[in-house]
Amino acid sequence: MAADESAPDEIRGTAHGTAPTPLSVLDLVTVGSGRTATDALRTSVDLARFTESRGFHRYWVAEHHSMPGVASSSPAVILAHLAAHTDRIRLGSGGVMLPNHAPLVIAEQFGTLEAFAPGRIDLGLGRAPGTDGATAAALRRTDNPHEGADDFPEQLAELTRFLDDDFPDGHPYRRIHAVPGPVQATAPGGVQSRHRPPVWLLGSSGFSARLAGLLGLPFAFAHHFSAQNTVPALDLYRESFRPSEALAQPYALIGVSVLATDDEREARRQTRAMGLNMVRLRTGRPGLFPSPEEAEAHVFSELEREFVGSWTTNIIHGSADEVRTGLDDLHKRTGADELMLTSHAHRGELRLRSYELVADAYGLPTA
Repeated sequence: MAADESAPDEIRGTAHGTAPTPLSVLDLVTVGSGRTATDALRTSVDLARFTESRGFHRYWVAEHHSMPGVASSSPAVILAHLAAHTDRIRLGSGGVMLPNHAPLVIAEQFGTLEAFAPGRIDLGLGRAPGTDGATAAALRRTDNPHEGADDFPEQLAELTRFLDDDFPDGHPYRRIHAVPGPVQATAPGGVQSRHRPPVWLLGSSGFSARLAGLLGLPFAFAHHFSAQNTVPALDLYRESFRPSEALAQPYALIGVSVLATDDEREARRQTRAMGLNMVRLRTGRPGLFPSPEEAEAHVFSELEREFVGSWTTNIIHGSADEVRTGLDDLHKRTGADELMLTSHAHRGELRLRSYELVADAYGLPTA
């Protein structure tokens, strides 16, 4: 990206109320049993509009595939819809899994989103498939599901060239342009801005942390499913960081699983359902997000109970005060520059209420 005085402001948010950092949202568009993808997507619109009204900084959608309980397989499509229903909140991918797609396709999709919502689109990129190996192979049209992840830095460089429209002379892609994009600024009569969405790297280990640091890019770490690696990855990112045109100093956010409820018992019931959902996923039986009643009726094996206990330890849940304390403690432990909250519950209204309780607990502004 060309140097731009406004670029850091697109990355660095502002903390509101008594929140220790800017607060943001990660949405997996959860589909509960007995509910439809349409229900889940309508909840996402309600969530985006509500969190915008309360001063949350950004709203990201994560790419997942072949999971009945997750309706976010097409982030660009969902983000276009959310752009039509919001005005200020930043919208982005958390993330698009780069090895699943041709870099030119991503550049075109996010150039289109930038045209829809100028100046408020983020492009978060991951190198994992966001699914199982067989589905990854189907997406990539190859029998090797690791193909693409191994050359992630090269794919990233190609995507960045398409976004900036700056392949050098003699490159085989020199005459190929991502449209909408910067080429429309240089074409005869062009008045298009050369601005494009800032790129973020996502990760759950050290690889992307180091790469983000070396490239001077903002970094998003998946604390919600890799909590044991959070502090080492953030340390590695900060130690590796080299200033760039995009960012003068390191900036790292972490994804955090959060569920605040009016009734603490309900938080425990929903968390148990989250545990059952993960047991099904990890044993190759992904389904719709189970109801608390399904989770209460399930007879967990000793191994499953051990897994659920370990998994739910990193879900900050309970009353609004308990969640606020948990988030404050997490911020102190990690020094994260931003907290991105992801809430999962069987019913969409519980997810919406969770963000409302967190906003009230921190005294976030009301529109």
